[in-house]
Amino acid sequence: MILLAHLLFGAAIGSSVKNIFLALILAFLAHYFLDLFPHIEYNIENIKEKQWRKALPAFVRVFIDFCLGILLIFIFSNNQPIIYVCAFLSILPDVFSFLYIIWPNKILEANYKFHTKIHFLKEKKISTFWRIFSQVLAVIISIFILRF
Repeated sequence: MILLAHLLFGAAIGSSVKNIFLALILAFLAHYFLDLFPHIEYNIENIKEKQWRKALPAFVRVFIDFCLGILLIFIFSNNQPIIYVCAFLSILPDVFSFLYIIWPNKILEANYKFHTKIHFLKEKKISTFWRIFSQVLAVIISIFILRF
């Protein structure tokens, strides 16, 4: 799933769960929950193969995606710090996976293996429409929660 959906969903958790510790845990776990659904992702093969020049467009897309997510949180939320902390926690599994690709180690490997297993629908033949729809739905629900 793209970062935008994860960021907004984590922010929605941060804005609606009153127990801070529970909000932090749920925001982190929400990443894995959203990844259970069929979705599209950026092609990161050049990153996995450490072909950095070819990977530059992927980095740019991720950066724009991240910035758009933060901007939407800023526009639609009441901008409490917990909302941004939860948004960040909701993308942490992707950060850990990226770090594992760059610097493999046992600690990050556990997240990488679990994160990969969560994407079990990735290989299933599910239309692009439904893969995009799941992300749009997550964004709409998150914005609705952030606004109220």
